[in-house]
Amino acid sequence: MALYGTLVNGVLIIIGSLFGLLFTKIPERYKETVMQGIGLAVMLIGIQMALSTEYIIVVLLSLLSGAIIGELIHLESGLNRLGNWVGSKFTSTNSTNSDFSVSQGFVTASLVFVIGAMSVIGALDSGIRGDHEVLITKGILDGFVALVLTTTLGYGVILSVIPVVVYQGSIALLATQIEGMLPESFLNGMINELTAVGGLLILAIGLNLLKITTIRIGNLLPSIVMVGIIYYIYQLF
Repeated sequence: MALYGTLVNGVLIIIGSLFGLLFTKIPERYKETVMQGIGLAVMLIGIQMALSTEYIIVVLLSLLSGAIIGELIHLESGLNRLGNWVGSKFTSTNSTNSDFSVSQGFVTASLVFVIGAMSVIGALDSGIRGDHEVLITKGILDGFVALVLTTTLGYGVILSVIPVVVYQGSIALLATQIEGMLPESFLNGMINELTAVGGLLILAIGLNLLKITTIRIGNLLPSIVMVGIIYYIYQLF
């Protein structure tokens, strides 16, 4: 079953988020310090991922083209509206948390869980080889992260399971169709550059969590799609 690993990942995010809701009464100073710790760890993950690139020009062009597309279609505003709309269907269980909206929890958690090598590689393994170990491992990690994020960002975090399942599930299903169509060397190279671009977006999340700056990360998301296109063109030359 190609979707087994993705579904396990989603279930573990939900479980982690539900446990996180039990700890929302933690004093704000604890939450602030925990969030700063998460921000630092997220930045470290992003830096490690970004260093995987072999072709910095692919990363640069992907970010530039993705940023232009994202700004043209106002992607981050759309994601925020989606998060608020979905959140409006639920009753707030975190009334003491006034610093973060449902949309912030939804968007931040979605980016943290979706962007990264494990999402892509794990989904490809599930679809091509029927090996779900990577996604199950990712699910365990995501569950713990969801628990901590929920204590500070609120129940919007649990809604991130929707894009996680859709994104990873789509890759897994697509992978069942592309085996043998693309050279393994091309896939490996593209994943390296995808990891690097994703790492920079993860780094941006860390900067936002630490309130160092405000980067419209949602408007940079098309960069993830542009990596494949630009990497393919780059390989032609």
